[in-house]
Amino acid sequence: MKKYILILFVSAIFFASCDKKLNLLPRQSVAEEIALTSDVNVKKVLNGAYDGLSSGSLYGGNLFLYSELLGANGEIRWEGTFNEPREIWQKAILNTNSFVTATWLQAYYTINITNNVLSAIDVVTAADQNRVKGEAQFIRGSLYFELVKLYAKPYSAGSTNTNLGVPLILTPTKQINESSYVARSTVEQTYGQIIADLTEAENLLPTTNSVFATKAAAGAMLSRVYLQMARYAEARDAANRAITAATGKSLATTYAAAFNNTANSVEYIFAMQVTAQDGANNMHLYWSIPTFGGRGGDVSIQASHLALYDPIDARRTLFYSGAGATRSGKWQLQYRNLPIIRLAELYLTRAEANFRLGTTVGATPLQDVNRTRQRAGLLPLVIVTLNDILLERRLELAHEGHRIHDIKRLMGTADGFAYNADKLVLPIPVREINASGGIIVQNPGY
Repeated sequence: MKKYILILFVSAIFFASCDKKLNLLPRQSVAEEIALTSDVNVKKVLNGAYDGLSSGSLYGGNLFLYSELLGANGEIRWEGTFNEPREIWQKAILNTNSFVTATWLQAYYTINITNNVLSAIDVVTAADQNRVKGEAQFIRGSLYFELVKLYAKPYSAGSTNTNLGVPLILTPTKQINESSYVARSTVEQTYGQIIADLTEAENLLPTTNSVFATKAAAGAMLSRVYLQMARYAEARDAANRAITAATGKSLATTYAAAFNNTANSVEYIFAMQVTAQDGANNMHLYWSIPTFGGRGGDVSIQASHLALYDPIDARRTLFYSGAGATRSGKWQLQYRNLPIIRLAELYLTRAEANFRLGTTVGATPLQDVNRTRQRAGLLPLVIVTLNDILLERRLELAHEGHRIHDIKRLMGTADGFAYNADKLVLPIPVREINASGGIIVQNPGY
């Protein structure tokens, strides 16, 4: 009996840092011996991995929604009718939560596609092997990073050699049987694999790469990983390398210009592209209002968040009133690109790491912080403190999926829960626990 691989060919989805479209190809299943023995078809399978990455359950928005709801701290409210995001916001998540389950399944589905690509790398044209391998490892490493941040105790909780991370599956799963289920690796092992994937991706990827992952994107993601681990020298250096590799990139001329774009902003290091024909942007779906094609205004911004801004801060003026509440202007308009990594984040990561280490790699912390402050219409600082840098990061990256991860790495609290509380970790889907026969262990509290 032939084995089959489902290939999700990309239709009118755009990625990374340029405006070209991917080829329009149909969704279909092809026999494994066809899919993985041809240069052209392996590259089409890789397109399927990008398609999976752009799902609404992943970088199409829900990964960022979960982070903001978990780290709400009274600054945002879930006012929508869906119970599943409400459970996340209230820290009362059921192990049958369909949103949480969909994200887990979609992540491992996409990881399996990358594993298939990597297993067939030898049949790719020699000149393209490094690029294709780098793209697959960038996607796999990024997804394991998102999974371990949400479904495991934070790195800052310590005990990383005993706390459970997520199952690491590094070879293709051809068919589902008892051997398909892998026990959870430790947090340390999971982070080790993430670093290995992203480091090799950064080494292999080109500086420019059409609509796909680039050297700058891999370096930027690696800087996030090291920052989460409080490995500040590595976070600083990775951010600095990404800034250097981001040829032609600069901050958008205004803060508002970094959002609601039909074509990539000059600031985007990596982005999901959305059109009326294809692509998901669940941040728009849940954060905007019916006037602009959203739902009923599921997420509202509270006064305690607005109070963090200087009244003249352009980032504050981007919020707007609609459907009876204050809304984030970042996700206002329909069919707009979804930025995953912006250049501004790299400046602020480099500033924080440099400040903590007393170094000035690439720029001084003051110079990097003033880049985003001045773009927001604020006077430059004369001296800078760590609190200044952390506040600047909080305001600049508000509602872009960073909140709970920053709370955890900085050992803060979220809605009264300590950074390492069980309630701030998503449950492993109960269907996975049951199907594995106990091989996959549930998180505490579920």
